[in-house]
Amino acid sequence: MKPFQYAIIGGTGVYDSGVSSFHKTVETEYGEVEVDIAEVKKNSIVFLARHGKEHGTLPHRINYRANLKALQKLGVQQIFATAAVGSLNPDYPTGSLVVLSDFLDMTKQRPLTFFEGGSEGAKHVNMDDPYCANLRKHLLEAAKRHDVQFKGNAVYICTEGPRFETEAEIKMMREWGADVVGMTSVPEVVLAKELGLCYASVGFVVNMATGMESGPIQLESIGEMLARNKEKVNLMFLDIFTKTLDQQNCGCLDSIVNL
Repeated sequence: MKPFQYAIIGGTGVYDSGVSSFHKTVETEYGEVEVDIAEVKKNSIVFLARHGKEHGTLPHRINYRANLKALQKLGVQQIFATAAVGSLNPDYPTGSLVVLSDFLDMTKQRPLTFFEGGSEGAKHVNMDDPYCANLRKHLLEAAKRHDVQFKGNAVYICTEGPRFETEAEIKMMREWGADVVGMTSVPEVVLAKELGLCYASVGFVVNMATGMESGPIQLESIGEMLARNKEKVNLMFLDIFTKTLDQQNCGCLDSIVNL
């Protein structure tokens, strides 16, 4: 099977690559995964809708291990992802695009690792650069070319969902140093690192988190906002994927520690 080096994982409101593509089902030991594969300037790019094309899979029910294993099986080395987030930081207002640089994990019941010990021994993964610095650099450079305003180096905190966070939880998260909150980037970013894949993510700020503004979270304009940002961000991803990318300028391939 021909390897496909690049992938885009689309989150809420981002269900297709915006270009002509064909469908493929990938079998993994964790389950089947449906992907679309697009040809862009002689590059084959895999597109995976995290929640399914009908947005029917809630964050805590996503088969993250199958998704990442399928991308590895296809030969993917570099992944860009998108995620809808709530903002805990007044500097990241609704409508902002943020580049994720680090994370805090508050998930509770998801399979978080491929490592099972036993005959494969004790393995750990280095998390000093969870979101690939090299891909983040390319992303910020592409943003300048496309005149897109990004806010970089956001700390993402992941909750179990599907409920939103309480005001008390948001207050605690802000004290911990979180800038944005979402429900999907963990364990996705961890699993990518365990497989030696480069992974970077863009957060679409769709609301201010609970207690950041008076009244309940307002979601009415999310669809329009996501559609507007989706086109801009996908164009940047596709632009980057037409460049020559390798894994020589980051430590993603060497993140595993064997004991």
